[in-house]
Amino acid sequence: MAAAGAVSGKIIYEQEGVYIHSSCGKTNDQDSLISGILRVLEKDAEVIVDWRPLDDALDSSSILYAGKDSSSVVEWTQAPKERGHRGSEHLNSYEAEWDMVNTVPSKKKPHTTGDAPSHRNGKSKWSFLFSLTDLKSIKQNKEGMGWSYLVFCLKDDVVLPALHFHQGGSKLLIDSLEKYVVLCESPQDKRTLLVNCQSKSLSQSFENLLDEPAYGLIQKIKKDPYTATMVGFSKVTNYIFDSLRGSDPSTHQRPPSEMADFLSDAIPGLKINQQEEPGFEVITRIDLGERPVVQRREPVSLEEWSKNIDSEGRILNVDNMKQMIFRGGLSHALRKQAWKFLLGYFPWDSTKEERIQLQKQKTDEYFRMKLQWKSVSEEQEKRNSRLRDYRSLIEKDVNRTDRTNKFYEGQDNPGLILLHDILMTYCMYDFDLGYVQGMSDLLSPLLYVMENEVDAFWCFASYMDQMHQNFEEQMQGMKTQLIQLSTLLRLLDSGFCSYLESQDSGYLYFCFRWLLIRFKREFSFLDILRLWEVMWTELPCKNFHLLLCCAILESEKQQIMEKHYGFNEILKHINELSMKIDVEDVLCKAEAISLQMVKCKELPQAVSEILGLQDSEVTTPDSDTGEDENVGVTSPTSTFQSDSLPVLATSGARDDNPTQTSVSPNVSRLTPA
Repeated sequence: MAAAGAVSGKIIYEQEGVYIHSSCGKTNDQDSLISGILRVLEKDAEVIVDWRPLDDALDSSSILYAGKDSSSVVEWTQAPKERGHRGSEHLNSYEAEWDMVNTVPSKKKPHTTGDAPSHRNGKSKWSFLFSLTDLKSIKQNKEGMGWSYLVFCLKDDVVLPALHFHQGGSKLLIDSLEKYVVLCESPQDKRTLLVNCQSKSLSQSFENLLDEPAYGLIQKIKKDPYTATMVGFSKVTNYIFDSLRGSDPSTHQRPPSEMADFLSDAIPGLKINQQEEPGFEVITRIDLGERPVVQRREPVSLEEWSKNIDSEGRILNVDNMKQMIFRGGLSHALRKQAWKFLLGYFPWDSTKEERIQLQKQKTDEYFRMKLQWKSVSEEQEKRNSRLRDYRSLIEKDVNRTDRTNKFYEGQDNPGLILLHDILMTYCMYDFDLGYVQGMSDLLSPLLYVMENEVDAFWCFASYMDQMHQNFEEQMQGMKTQLIQLSTLLRLLDSGFCSYLESQDSGYLYFCFRWLLIRFKREFSFLDILRLWEVMWTELPCKNFHLLLCCAILESEKQQIMEKHYGFNEILKHINELSMKIDVEDVLCKAEAISLQMVKCKELPQAVSEILGLQDSEVTTPDSDTGEDENVGVTSPTSTFQSDSLPVLATSGARDDNPTQTSVSPNVSRLTPA
C-alpha cells in the first residue's frame, strides 16, 4: 500500500532527517530535498516500513503517482505527462530514482530538522509504505560518498526512491530489519543486501535463541524453522513459556494458542486441519479391522548375502533380499556393501567389474569437485560470500557432531576432518542447495559405515536425492509430509487428533525434526543404522517413515491424554523421548499399521495415495456411488512372504555391534585427501 494515512502500531525504529533528493543530487538547494521521517512498525503480526515527508503540503501530482498492481505491491511510475518520453527501462535500475524524480514545485519549503508532527494527513504522493514480506533487496551507497543512502527494491522489481540519511541511522535501520528477516550480500554486488537469502535463512545458528526476548524467539522460529527445530527443540524443557515470561509481566498471560499460531505461521501455507481445506477428502471414522501381530527376524548375515550373488557379482532375487533386510536389517559386517545398493550408488543388476569401473569414475569426479574448493585462496573466498557462509556453517555443525561414537572422538579426529571435506565438496556438487543445517546428521552415519571418503560422498549424494525437498527454501517437502502425517494419524485415531487440536498442537510441529533428518536425533547411533537401512528398502509401502511417526505417537497417546498435557507439556514430552525409543518395537508397530491399512476394504483415497496404494481398487465411505463394493486392496508388496522368514522376538538380541564383526573400527587409516 502507498500514500496511505498514518499507520498505528508499535514503533521499532524511527529516524528523522531521512531525505529524498528530488533533482538527481545535482544541487544542495533545499528545493531539491524532501525531508521525511522513516519508521518501522509492528502491526497485527506484520512489520511495516513507512516513510512520509515532514511537510505533506507538497504538490507532487506532477512528479510521481502510486498505484497498486495485481499483487498489491507498491508500483512507482511516472506521472501521465511524463510517460511519453521516458523509457520503461528506468524503472528497473537501482539508480533509476534519480531519473524518475525530476521535478519539484518552485515554492521553497523550510528545511525542517526538529521533531516531526505526530499527525499526518496521508495525502502526499511522496509517502510510501510497504510490508517487510514484500521486500526483495536493499542497495547501499558506495563507501566514501558522504551521508549514506538506501534503495528498497520490492519483489516485483519495483524500485522506490533512494532515502538519504543526513543525520545517520542507516546502520541502525539494517539492524532493526534483521530482527525479522535475514539479510546477506549478493554474490554479484556487495552493495546489495538480499532478503532471506537461502544460504543464511535456512542455516542460521540457533544457539543463542533462548537468551532472546519472547518476540525474538518466535520471529526466529518463523524465519528459520529448520534450525529452530534442529537445535532449539533439542533443548526444550519449559523453554517456550519460560521465554515468554521474560521480564515483562504482560507476557506472562500469553496463552498457548498464541504460541501455536506463531508456530503454525512458521511454515507458510501449512494447514493441518484438512477438512477445512478445499480439495482434501473428509476422513470419517473407519473400522480398520484387527491389527496383525508382527515379529522381526535376525539381521541378514554375510553368508546369506553371499549366497544371493552369482559368479559375476550380480545380486540375485533382489526383491527377496530387500524383504529380508526390511524384516531384520543387516549385520554390521555387511552394511558397507549393502548400503551402496540400497542407496542407489550401485545398481542392483551390476557386475563386480562394472562396480569397479563405476568407483574409478566416481573417484575421479569426486576429487575434481574437491579440488575446486580446495584451490580457492583465502582472498578469493572473501569475495565469495556463499562459499564463505557454507564453510562457516559446516565447521559449526561438524564441531557439534555426536562424539559418543568413537569414530568422531577428538577435535582432530580424521572422521571429523573427512566429514567437513565431504560436505564442502557437496556444495560444489549442488551449489544451488549448498549446505543447510542438518545435512551433517545425514552424512555422519554414512561415513562411519563406509570408512571411505569417496563412497561416503556418493552414498550421501544419493541420500540427498531422496531428502532434497526437506532442505529447500520453500519447505514444500516438509509441508507435504506434515499434512500427510496428519491425514494418517486422523484415520488411525481421530480422538487423539482432536485432543491435539484442542491443545493447539494439531499442526504436529513437534514432529518436524523427526521428518527433517529421518529420526537421526531420536535414536542411538547404532539404532539409526538399523532404522535407515530398513527404510531404504522402500517396503512395505510408500512413506513408511510417516507410519513410524504414527507408531511413536500412538505409544505416547495414553500418557499425553491421561495426564492432560497441554501445548507446552506435549512439546516437552515429545522432545524428551530422544534416545528412549525402542527401534525394534517401533518398526513392528509401523509394519503392523501398514498391514492393517492394506487389508482395509474402505481405505480413503487420500490415505491410499500417501501409502502408494492408489492403483488398488478401494471404496471410501463417502463414495458417490453409495454402494459398498468391498473390493479388496492389493498391495504393491503383496509378494512379501513374511511367513517364510525366520523370526526373532522384538526383545531379542541384534547383531549391530561393530566390535563383534571382522571389520576393524580403527579409523587411523582414514586420512583426508
